[in-house]
Amino acid sequence: MSRTSKDTELARRLSRRNILGVAAGATAATIIGTATAQAAAAQGPAKGPGHGPDHGHGHGKGKPVLPPGRLGIQLYSLRDKISTLGFAPVFAELEKYGYDEIELAGYTQGSAGPITLAQLKRLAKDHGLNPIGSHVGYYDDNNPGAYTFAQNLEKVLDDAQALGLKHIGTASGPFRYGSTVDGWKRAADDFNKYGAAARKRGMKFYQHNHAEEFSFATDKPNVRLYDVLLAETDPDLVYLEMDIYWAYCAQFRFSKRVDGTRAPLDPLKYVLKYPNRYPLFHVKDGIRDDTTRDGYRMTDVGDGDIDYKTFLSKVTSRTHHGRSYHHWQAEHDNPVESLAFARKSSEHLHSLRTGRCGD
Repeated sequence: MSRTSKDTELARRLSRRNILGVAAGATAATIIGTATAQAAAAQGPAKGPGHGPDHGHGHGKGKPVLPPGRLGIQLYSLRDKISTLGFAPVFAELEKYGYDEIELAGYTQGSAGPITLAQLKRLAKDHGLNPIGSHVGYYDDNNPGAYTFAQNLEKVLDDAQALGLKHIGTASGPFRYGSTVDGWKRAADDFNKYGAAARKRGMKFYQHNHAEEFSFATDKPNVRLYDVLLAETDPDLVYLEMDIYWAYCAQFRFSKRVDGTRAPLDPLKYVLKYPNRYPLFHVKDGIRDDTTRDGYRMTDVGDGDIDYKTFLSKVTSRTHHGRSYHHWQAEHDNPVESLAFARKSSEHLHSLRTGRCGD
């Protein structure tokens, strides 16, 4: 029996959904089923609770770590299937896997044909998926027609509003004006502007990190650039989406300054210090490997060494409205089989338990 079937909460939610995904179509369903089955066969039997390395994952009989209604997925992870099959069959699979939310990474579906924003919004609703956010480029100063915040702010916000998004953000680093303190202050001014415009539309503007945001300023090597961003942006206008994997890579790369002095970096402490600034998270996993530049090799959620039982538990239990405020988006930049990744991620995150003592 799979972990999904053992998870009472997930089973209850799945039972009230149309797991067949009627909008998928028979041909697409066959393609998806074949691909997923092949991937599952290649990976071997699914591991149930108590089997294989635990890495602090905390399978057990305690309280679910993942808050109900808060599991999403960044659709960049599924871009291969969206571009060939379209949104409808992909959304049908996500519904089947027990996802609640989606974070968009573009509004087109490649060879699957054109789709309007209204149709995309409706498809998501039909499959019980809440479009929680979207990634758009920060700037392209060589192209005044670029679909970015800097070049076409109102168009970006118009589209986000048409989709009913509550968050609209960028995964671009604040390096538009360089890596100096003053350069990041200028980028922070941009972000404050975008945040003010988004707020007028009832949305929150956010920035998603990679590892480099935690590096040090080139003109002031004792200053961490991420701290400049936090200090110079208005907390009521600019929010953050922590990519937990990249934050742990940053911990490996940037826990010492250029001169070798210690500069401890703990991703969880940032969140606990500024909980209201982190409505969104990216949940991706990595196997620790000190021989690599980043200190980790990206892998499927649940197959790596990042302790998500502890991270999610502490964020949801120690922050104000922690179980209802934060949103958790599974992601893998380049999964071996994207739908299998989506299924495994949901199964793993729903299986996490705090333990009998509520730790």
